[in-house]
This record gives sequence, C-alpha cells and structure tokens, in this order.
Amino acid sequence: MNKIEHIGIAVKDLEKSNKVFASLFGEEHYKVEEVLSEGVKTSFFKNGPNKIELLEATNPESPIAKFIAKKGEGIHHIAFAVDDILSEIKRLKEEGFIVLNEEPKKGADNKLVAFLHPKSTNGVLIELCQEIK
Repeated sequence: MNKIEHIGIAVKDLEKSNKVFASLFGEEHYKVEEVLSEGVKTSFFKNGPNKIELLEATNPESPIAKFIAKKGEGIHHIAFAVDDILSEIKRLKEEGFIVLNEEPKKGADNKLVAFLHPKSTNGVLIELCQEIK
C-alpha cells in the first residue's frame, strides 16, 4: 500500500454536506459522480495532498443507506492507493484478511476498487484503489 488515497464519509444529503465541507476547506468539491453499481452518489474534495469522498445513497438497499441506518453519518471507510490491486488482494487473503471483492470493480474517480471486511481490520472498512490507466 502506497498511501491513504481518500477517506470516505457517509452523508444523508450530499448537497448540504457539500456546503459544509466547502466551508470547512475553503473551496468547492472538484467532482461529483454517481456509481450505479453501488447505489451511491459521490463528491470529492481536495485538502492539500488529501482527498475526502462524501457518499450519499441513491437507493435504500445500497451499502451507504444501510450504513447510515445502522450507524448514522460519519466515516465509512479509509482507502489506500495500490499499484497492483490483484496482487494486493492475493497478498491480503494469504495474510488472513477477509476480502469482500475477489475481483476488483470499477469505482468512483477512475479507480478499480476492492474492500476488506471490517471484521478482519479492527472494525474499519478498508478500500484498495488502483488508478485505471
């Protein structure tokens, strides 16, 4: 793993949350994108070298809707940039981590993504991200 790629925050209302984070960071989001396969609409902010992804559910069965119903708004995941997501998935499985995606899938912000189950990472949902070239 190279670095923290972004921190994902589950929100109920993306428009209102965009205003909150724009005020917090002193600048607007740089991208809004819908990921149909995940039932989510995302918004990205840059803060120095760091990125924050806000996630709003677009349907009641999406992982974000279920997360908010159970835990409320807040930090949903920490994403790490990797150079070779397939090798990283294999390595982490061999280390005993529970991989939720055997095959990476297309995520937001031009990334291939895969997730590790929080049960194997001290309660934190971990996302692996590889830039699509």
